[in-house]
This record gives sequence, structure tokens and C-alpha cells, in this order.
Amino acid sequence: MLKLVKLSLIFNIVTLFNLQSQVIEVDQDLQPYQKVSGVTGQINSVGSDTLNNLMTLWAEGFQKMYPNVKIQIEGKGSSTAPPALIEEIAQLGPMSRAMKSKEIDIFEKKFGYRPTEIKVSIDALAVFVHKNNPVIGLNLTQVDSIFSSTYKKDGNPITTWGQVGLSAMWDSKPITLYGRNSASGTYAFFKKVALGKGDYKINVKEQPGSSSVVQGIATELGGIGYSGIGYKTSSVRAIPLAEDGNDYKNPSMENCLNGDYPLARFLFVYVNKKPNKPLDKLTLEFLSYVLSKEGQHVVVKDGYYPLPAFACSEMVEQLK
Repeated sequence: MLKLVKLSLIFNIVTLFNLQSQVIEVDQDLQPYQKVSGVTGQINSVGSDTLNNLMTLWAEGFQKMYPNVKIQIEGKGSSTAPPALIEEIAQLGPMSRAMKSKEIDIFEKKFGYRPTEIKVSIDALAVFVHKNNPVIGLNLTQVDSIFSSTYKKDGNPITTWGQVGLSAMWDSKPITLYGRNSASGTYAFFKKVALGKGDYKINVKEQPGSSSVVQGIATELGGIGYSGIGYKTSSVRAIPLAEDGNDYKNPSMENCLNGDYPLARFLFVYVNKKPNKPLDKLTLEFLSYVLSKEGQHVVVKDGYYPLPAFACSEMVEQLK
């Protein structure tokens, strides 16, 4: 299972943040982006819907410095990123999951080398319910029992809110399921981690985007669904989760970094970079902006969690 406890082991992240603070701030050691000359052209981005808002905000910030640069963003799902990179119709392939081995193999077969993976943010994949839903929390066995038809986590079918401990008006209230479509990296990540690679129930209302998942739950008192934490609104509530038992953890930055929140993940941008050669100047500068102080401020603004300075530096070094 992919957990961001790996992040703290690899990057020793925890010491870089005041984890007790409720205010998310970027690492003070992050350097401001330094504008350079000679940056022109067009960038095409094809991939994740989860990253759609982030990519748009990054594009707006970048274009303020480089008004002659044109940026086109298409966010229909992470599975559209590898083909776009392989067919060379996009320089950027944002993904809310890691690229699959078969996708990497197809890329490598064409170019003779692997795509370059750049981590750009941390996300808590949230399980949302209506803001008035009083459920205290769920463990992943219950989540699997709610969303899955195969029960890989040894649960039993759950179809009403009374089955997870709610009473009174909630006891017999049906659970209405919202999710993403199969092109989505969020769909694939949730399937792998929350459902133990099991199958979704046929009555999950598949939505084309993260915002429509949240909008559906906001209008359905018995609704539940999953989406990146950046799509949270005042009309829904991200419920605490546990791997098992009832030691529920909120989808906070602290719990993502220390591995306590079971659905923490990286958000990625993949690029086509030839070995031992720098990335083209336009794409390099865009990603350098993404991984700068200004770019990581955008991450916080959009509701996600920023990377530390040395992690950003390591990502930029991979591009040179």
C-alpha cells in the first residue's frame, strides 16, 4: 500500500514543519522563483482532473511573468497523460497516481528511456459526506464494504447508515455512492488502497470530475464519495479514517506526513526528458516555478499540502 510514511523516511520531512499548527505554510527555506529571459512558446498539459485547478493556478501565475507564453490544460483523467506524452501532444502529464508499469513500458518502447516522474504536491484523498452527516469516522474495511462488491478487506455489504452506527433518522437511510470514472487516477488509487484492488459496486454514480463528486454529495443527505482534499467545500465534510479499528485520523497534513491517514498520496507531473540532457527551457522553467516558493503557495491556496524545500530541489535537479 502506498503511504506517505515513506515520504518521511525518504525526505525526513516531519522536522521541517510545525505540525501542531493548524495553518499550513510552505517551507521557509523554499527560494522564490527567479525569472529568466528567453522563455516563450506553448505548453500543453493533458492528464489528471484532480490537478486541474492546480495546473490552472500555476499557469496563471507563470503567465503573469511570461505573458507571451501560452498554456493549454486538459484534465480528463490521469490515464490520458501517458498517451499524450507518448504521442508528443503534451509536454506535461499531471497524474494523481503513479504511472503504471505497462504505461511506462509503452513509453520506454517508443523512446528508449523511462518518463521522468516529478512530485509536485501531497494530497489526502478524502472520503466526503454531507455536512450534516454525524458519522464519526470509518475504517477501510467499512469503506470497502460500502463501495465494493468484492469485499477484499473481509467485510460485509453495507448499504445503510445504520450499519455504521448511526441511529434515529439515519438508521435506515440508504447510502448513495459517488465516485470517479475509470479514466481517473483517483478512481484507480481508491480501488487499489481502499478496496484492496476489488471491484466497485455497480450503483456507484461515476462522475467526470472531482468537483461533480463533491457537488453530488452536497445535494444528497445520505451521499458519500471520494475526491482530493483540495475539492472540499463548506457543503461537505471530510470524515476521519482508520486502517482498521476506530482510531480515526483526520486528513490533515500532519497525519499524511506521519502515515496515520491511510489515503495519503503524492500528486505528480510526468515529462519526457532525455537521459543526461536538460529538459526544454519552457517546460523546465514552468516546473521550476511549480517547485518554488510561489508555486508551493499555490498548492496551499488550492487546499493541498506543500513539499519541503529540499524535496523541491531534488525534483528540479532531476530536470536538469
